[in-house]
Amino acid sequence: MSASISDDYVIRAIRADEWPAVKQLRLDALRDPAAHLAFLESYEEAVAKPDSFWQDRAAGGGEGAIGARQIIAEAPDGEWVGTVTVLFEEAGTVDWAGGVVERKQGHVVGVFVRPEHRGAGLIKALFDAGLEWAWARGAERVRLYVHQDNGRAQAAYRKVGFGPSGETVPFVHDAGQRELEFDFERE
Repeated sequence: MSASISDDYVIRAIRADEWPAVKQLRLDALRDPAAHLAFLESYEEAVAKPDSFWQDRAAGGGEGAIGARQIIAEAPDGEWVGTVTVLFEEAGTVDWAGGVVERKQGHVVGVFVRPEHRGAGLIKALFDAGLEWAWARGAERVRLYVHQDNGRAQAAYRKVGFGPSGETVPFVHDAGQRELEFDFERE
């Protein structure tokens, strides 16, 4: 794999009927060695969910959905090799951690690139597409949370222009650990 993204990859929004691939990519992500720091659910929890959950997830984040957008990187052979999801948060709503959202913003979740495709520029291409969608919806900034000990993810996020906002929240699985908010302000 070269040091830059190949023109052969397709970066696009998922479609609702692609829910089986959405499910498979998520299950693969939850098997990653850093999954316990990167995701709020376990493989066991996700695999136990009914197909209707995955159908709803794909419909809610696919082409045409307004509250979220799941973007994937598709390899030349059709394999889905990376993903990022951006949730849209309206000012005045309460977020997942119980905080009040102060302004329109995107919230990045579910970031994953298969290990054999890392370093090819896919993370930047996925984030660029996610930011484009959030800006088109009127977001003033886009944020994400990253575990204090997930140095690999922090480095990847910094590389695509995100940085610490100074805000932290307790880690869902251990209140003694912290998740750091990183953000990207719209210029």
